[in-house]
Amino acid sequence: MGRLIGQWLSERLGQQFVIENRPGAASNIGAEMVVNAPPDGYTFLVATFVNAVNASLYSKLNFNFIRDIAPVASIAREPFAIEVHPSVPVKTVPEFITYAKANPGKINMASAGVGSGNHIAGELFKMMTGVNLVHVPYRGAGPALVDLLGGQVQVMFASMSSSIAYVRAGKLRALAVTIATRSPVLPDLPTVAEFVPGYEFSFWTGIGAPRTTPAEIVDKLNTEINAALADPKMRARLRQAHRRRDRKVGQGGEVRGRQSGLIRQSRQIFHNVSFREWPVPSLIPVAPGY
Repeated sequence: MGRLIGQWLSERLGQQFVIENRPGAASNIGAEMVVNAPPDGYTFLVATFVNAVNASLYSKLNFNFIRDIAPVASIAREPFAIEVHPSVPVKTVPEFITYAKANPGKINMASAGVGSGNHIAGELFKMMTGVNLVHVPYRGAGPALVDLLGGQVQVMFASMSSSIAYVRAGKLRALAVTIATRSPVLPDLPTVAEFVPGYEFSFWTGIGAPRTTPAEIVDKLNTEINAALADPKMRARLRQAHRRRDRKVGQGGEVRGRQSGLIRQSRQIFHNVSFREWPVPSLIPVAPGY
């Protein structure tokens, strides 16, 4: 998605945007490079949910993501869904909570790894409902989903783009979506918040800049990126890129580190990172067959 946005900006602004991959340390290497870059409008960060949660996973970062990165614009926000194996005898969130409380420590919750979106979404649910689910981290979302389909684990807070086909095929049972409003992809599926007031989670992606980048540069980029997201052809290309990216989730480095206080701190981070309100519609498409 970052490359598509870079191409759009190059064409619109007449200035070449070069995408430079800086992998490693769960994206902290790339983030620190941008934090330390001159705030001249020539260096930006493709930021995600992972950057925010790293603030509580890692105790010795050389930067503060919330303080040191200025929000520019949002690109995508993807909802997750609570999905269970069909062998789990529940069909609603209240039934799942009751079942989990009756079987404490016996329900395995899969994730793409410690600190992943699946993990945080599940831990937030555990904290707000008081259920005891056993976290089982995998080396990526793909293996976690495979074991959920096979019944080796019972529940996963799964990204909708990677799992919706299995829900539609009846191989998984979706109980609710994690965003604040129902998804147009599965309009009959309730939100978690309909049963657990205040619950909300999504995986976001956006563009950030060094904190003292001039406001006029940030405003210009914000305007142009929002124009890209309003363009039907660009939205279609971003959706396709989003689906390809989701299939590769977790194949790079995993987020690992200190877990103490992870969820409480991360929850506050989620609420604090408004990222310039980032009021962009979800990139999850509503086309038949997706």
